[in-house]
Amino acid sequence: MTGTVDIPKEVKDALRKFRFKRRDAGSAAIVVKINKQELVMEEVEQFDNISIEDLAEELPENAPRYVVLSYALSHSDGRTSFPLVLINWAPSSSDTGMLTLHASALIDFQNTADVSKVIEIRDGAEGLTKEAIDAKLAS
Repeated sequence: MTGTVDIPKEVKDALRKFRFKRRDAGSAAIVVKINKQELVMEEVEQFDNISIEDLAEELPENAPRYVVLSYALSHSDGRTSFPLVLINWAPSSSDTGMLTLHASALIDFQNTADVSKVIEIRDGAEGLTKEAIDAKLAS
C-alpha cells in the first residue's frame, strides 16, 4: 500500500478487465469511489454504451468519484478510437475532507488504472460534456 487509500485486488482486476475489453461502439465507464471509513476504493458501477450526458447525470452532485472512461472518439478521417480517460469527478460542493482524501489518492489510482489523460471536473454535470472531453483529447 503506497498511499493513504488502499486499492483492493477486486478493483484492480475490474480495472484491468475494463481496460482490455474490446469495444466497437459507444463509450463505456467504470466508476470508483473511496470508502472513507475503511480507506479503500470500491467499484460503484460500470456502464456500457453510455452518453457523456447520461454519465454526468449518474454521478453524485456532492461526492468525488474516479471515472475511467473508454471514450468513443471520432476522427476527421472517419475512424473511431477508444482512448481511456480518467475523469477526476470532484464537485466543489463535496465535503472538504473527502475532496482532500480523493485528491491524495488520485495519482495512485491513475497509475493503477494506467491512464495518462486526466480530465478534472469540479463544476458537476455542466462541466462533463462531450465537447469538454473532445477539447481535452485534442490538446
